[in-house]
Amino acid sequence: MKNYIKINPADNVFVAIQPLAAGTTLNVDGEEVTLLTDVPAGHKCALKDFAEGENIIKYGFPIGHARHAVKKGSYMDHEDIKTNLAGTLDYSDIKLKGLTKCEPSGEQLTFEGYERADGQVGIRNEVWVIPTVGCVNGIIKLIVEQTKKELGDEIPGIDGIFHFPHNFGCSQLSEDHENTKKILRDMVHHPNAGAILVVGLGCENNQPRIFEEFCGDYNKDRVKFMICQEVQGDEVPYGVSVLKELIAKAQQDKRTTQPASKLRVGLKCGGSDGFSGITANPLLGAFSDFLCETQGGTTILTEVPEMFGAETILMERCGSKELLDQTISLINNFKNYFLSHGEPCGENPSPGNKAGGISTLEEKALGCTQKSGKSVVCGVMEYGDRLQHNGLNLLSAPGNDLVAATALASAGCQLVLFTTGRGTPFGTFVPTMKVSTNSGLAERKPTWIDFNAGVLAEDKTMEETVKAFTQKILAVASGELTNNEKAGIHEISIFKNGVTL
Repeated sequence: MKNYIKINPADNVFVAIQPLAAGTTLNVDGEEVTLLTDVPAGHKCALKDFAEGENIIKYGFPIGHARHAVKKGSYMDHEDIKTNLAGTLDYSDIKLKGLTKCEPSGEQLTFEGYERADGQVGIRNEVWVIPTVGCVNGIIKLIVEQTKKELGDEIPGIDGIFHFPHNFGCSQLSEDHENTKKILRDMVHHPNAGAILVVGLGCENNQPRIFEEFCGDYNKDRVKFMICQEVQGDEVPYGVSVLKELIAKAQQDKRTTQPASKLRVGLKCGGSDGFSGITANPLLGAFSDFLCETQGGTTILTEVPEMFGAETILMERCGSKELLDQTISLINNFKNYFLSHGEPCGENPSPGNKAGGISTLEEKALGCTQKSGKSVVCGVMEYGDRLQHNGLNLLSAPGNDLVAATALASAGCQLVLFTTGRGTPFGTFVPTMKVSTNSGLAERKPTWIDFNAGVLAEDKTMEETVKAFTQKILAVASGELTNNEKAGIHEISIFKNGVTL
């Protein structure tokens, strides 16, 4: 096994697979490089002498420029490299690659899921309690706790009873108010829930009866609304009685064999490191291509600010001029959001990213976008939209882990694949499957990590790893619990932009 990798022939840096000591001499593409400094695993080393301002190339693209002169064989991190990113750009010269959507081909895989009345398929049969406003967070908690006390924690035929507190639904204006309504509406329609109790207060901006109309055509047999201010006496026993009725209805549902074309999978990364773009993110990209191109399934890529610097790669893969225009708006609208708050567009990498070997947003973006593979972009979605197109979709949402994962689930994803090099325990309201970029993380945090992609930097091929990964995903879709589910971690977070009254 090599102790370094040069990702693209055009690169003028390489990445250490293992910690490398000063004085080590390596043969990189036939050229000897003697290390002048120690290089930590996942970090970059100069393959040439850099002058101040000269571009650093990784993944075959510039990831920024040298802040100062750097000698060949030197370790390079965020103190040596500065982003090239600025404000919005004119993308009028983008040329489409002419990619088209593939028809499903090869062996058609299946999983065991729950087919709903509207034709969607869930991978869980859960019962949810959703508040229209944060004022009733305590009430929904009591309703769920009392129900479990009376029926037990394990109810036959039910994969779990969960409540989802949030801080919104009142004192919000315009876009923020609409965002809250959209996310909650999308949850009402989500196939992973066999039944849902929506609990309102009565005086909030997100008026329960208006919100009910906003939900459109929903399954009135499986979704019930409760307004606490209109309940005579203690609302908790009343809520428990309604929830018990919903549980009994959800218990009627059984898993049946479903084609993989019914899978809708979110693609997310967080706590990224220098291995993210080498192991875990390319693995998700290979799986996305497999699901979309051979099975007729669907994936969604979000984290728009983490596309900055690699957005043209996605634009060139749009399936039409209309989708290209929508993608350009997706990028520039988010850049304008940053600029309107007086924030730069390129200061994204977190302290954990930098410690893991990521120096600039371009470097992070070139790794991040690999989760989308190489297939055609078939749809572009605004925040809170529900899926309309099979295949690869782009979704407007920030990079924040909880907000972005919630947006992916709300769009209709039954499962979120989450790559990480630093590790995180969180989970959104659908199974959130953690994929480690390195084996060390998988060994340290076995209760967080569901699949180790670090083997790709060791002795495993992409082909065999994708096969094992796909089997794991189908097992989770068929009922195998992810680590966040085992830990009982289920959360939502809604995007907020404007003022709070």
